[in-house]
Amino acid sequence: MSPDCHVFDDLEALSRAAAERWVSLCAAAIAARGAFHAALSGGSTPRRLYQYLASKPFSSRVDWAKVHIYFSDERCVPPDHPGSNYRMAREALLDHVPVPPPQIHAIEADLDYVRERAAAYARVLRTHAPRATDGRVELDLMLLGMGPDGHVASLFPASGEALRDHRLALAVYAQSQKSWRISVTFPVINQARQIQLLVAGEGKASTLAQVFAPVPGAAALPVQMIKPAHEMEWYLDAAAAAQLVRAP
Repeated sequence: MSPDCHVFDDLEALSRAAAERWVSLCAAAIAARGAFHAALSGGSTPRRLYQYLASKPFSSRVDWAKVHIYFSDERCVPPDHPGSNYRMAREALLDHVPVPPPQIHAIEADLDYVRERAAAYARVLRTHAPRATDGRVELDLMLLGMGPDGHVASLFPASGEALRDHRLALAVYAQSQKSWRISVTFPVINQARQIQLLVAGEGKASTLAQVFAPVPGAAALPVQMIKPAHEMEWYLDAAAAAQLVRAP
């Protein structure tokens, strides 16, 4: 396994360690550049991380006035829908910490105007996110999960040209979910100063084994298309890591 791969006993330990790392990255970014720009992920895995960040031992160590929040992807549902990534993040974290509302950049995923809303989120990233010296969008942290099929954000194995798209955000039809999504693209993911990828549960063990020991000639899974310009860390629980070969 990679030296940037951290394995924990369970989701609780994983989430606590990821929260510690989040707080550390936030402090370093604010000290160096005056703000912390982080993209949050949806799904079930990061919820406990968000709850930790909202709790006093962690939240009191963050200068929330200098935090800017983005999202990796969103389902085409209203913001109060149970399936909304924004709703999950709001209930677990954002309702409990003083991030200034103008600094929370949710994705408006309107099914009737999904492509227009994707273009609008690309404009949000161009307008508000920091840039690298070459002008590319460069978030301080891109938080991601991995699905059992190897998808990240809303970039699925069957997403076709979306996996190679150079726009900042785009509309994606998730065939396996029979639903439209809006997702950031690999240019945004790869350019982040830090990518933090959380994977938990035995249902992801075989896919994770394939990621770390790819089959020659097999098509790359979306998660394998992450090519970080800077740093990436894996945070795994023991169940997800069960089929990985450990270094002696």
